[in-house]
Amino acid sequence: MMDWTDRHCRFFHRLITQRTLLYTEMVTTGALLFGDQARHLDFDACEHPLALQLGGSEPEDLAKCAKIGQGWGYDEINLNCGCPSERVQRGAFGACLMNEPQTVAAGVKAMLDVVDIPVTVKHRIGIDHNESYEFVRDFVGAVSLAGCEIFIVHARNAVLKGLSPKENREIPPLRYDTVHRLKKDFPGLTFVLNGGLQNNAQIALEGSQVDGVMVGRAAYHTPFMMRSWDTWFNEGQIGTDLERVSGEPSEALRFEIEQQMAQYMSIQCKSTGQSWLSMARHMLGLWHGQSGARLWRQVWSDSHLKDLSPLEVMQRATLARKGVKKGENEMGGI
Repeated sequence: MMDWTDRHCRFFHRLITQRTLLYTEMVTTGALLFGDQARHLDFDACEHPLALQLGGSEPEDLAKCAKIGQGWGYDEINLNCGCPSERVQRGAFGACLMNEPQTVAAGVKAMLDVVDIPVTVKHRIGIDHNESYEFVRDFVGAVSLAGCEIFIVHARNAVLKGLSPKENREIPPLRYDTVHRLKKDFPGLTFVLNGGLQNNAQIALEGSQVDGVMVGRAAYHTPFMMRSWDTWFNEGQIGTDLERVSGEPSEALRFEIEQQMAQYMSIQCKSTGQSWLSMARHMLGLWHGQSGARLWRQVWSDSHLKDLSPLEVMQRATLARKGVKKGENEMGGI
């Protein structure tokens, strides 16, 4: 989710769900050790619980960055062993690390030696065309011996040559049964299922067989789906219907979330000089599936409105969503 789950995205998601564990974009060890740490690591306190996802392979560098992350206030350090991009491969980390389980184990141990927050690993179920269950089983076994207790498993192989990162999310077949089998073989470990989960019905089905789920692009493009997740936590039952429990219609909730995000963007624009356009892109799926959503998105994506305040843009977007022509009504009548 590089260039997606930045701090503005995470602030928006936190307006929807208070209990879901959020993850940063993957940050390389080199970027933290030699770059602008504040730019990569700053976050709003409301984002907790929050995990820092690292990309790297050198145990010493990973340990330094894990210690920095804990000092910055993160709740978890996650090592990415699943990204298949060529850029990551050139740095000898990401998915290619699954071919070197002892290297991953050494990195995990080095991090655990210097932090007292969880160190987790995100990985695939295989590399290229190796679909042997033993391959991923032995990877998990080796890394768990180093002290890792939580594994986030993207239930697809990573094809390192010939497929783009996008194709790697779509072409290799999903094999959820492999993750279910890992849970049976390692009952004392925590397994979080990732990959291809599109809606809450699917999450409820697959999540019941493991310890949790990680949802990326579906949550980004249809973020209101996350509103049910806190209810699931509170009710202790995946699949609980949000509106039945809360009694609140989704339109009122969506409007409140949009208003809070507009207020946040106004503050950010004044304090940093950053355009609201780069922040608003993260909430374009808020009204997904609702009447007027396309017209609403068009307003929030219109660069010609960049000089207006976010609250003024919200007013126009709301009028467009409700099918009101410009100048025909005012916000107070909505």
